[in-house]
Amino acid sequence: QVQLVESGGGLVQAGGSLRLSCVASGRTFNGKAMGWFRQAPGKEREFVATITGGGGSTYYADSVKGRFTISRDNAKNTEYLQMNSLRSEDTAVYFCAANSRTTWYSTAENEYDYWGQGTQVTVSS
Repeated sequence: QVQLVESGGGLVQAGGSLRLSCVASGRTFNGKAMGWFRQAPGKEREFVATITGGGGSTYYADSVKGRFTISRDNAKNTEYLQMNSLRSEDTAVYFCAANSRTTWYSTAENEYDYWGQGTQVTVSS
């Protein structure tokens, strides 16, 4: 059974930092695109960041560019999201996702076929 399990969420003050991790089990996603999405209360899930299979290229939503950094460690079958300068509007459930079909990154939710259960990030102002 393939699982993606996120961790690292929590409560942080505005301006603070958190590092999310997502560990894959049941299969490897080495060489496959991975990403992070988030869903705030009352809103639809939105794209946050994505990374290519080899980790050499990344792409971010404008709202997090310059503050968040996506990375991966293929030896550990893990991806990360370093979040700095957090704002109250970053409060959401964060989901990691994996695209088993492609190496190149994607911002489209429907191109990802594996999802984690989500981890809550709450930023207090």
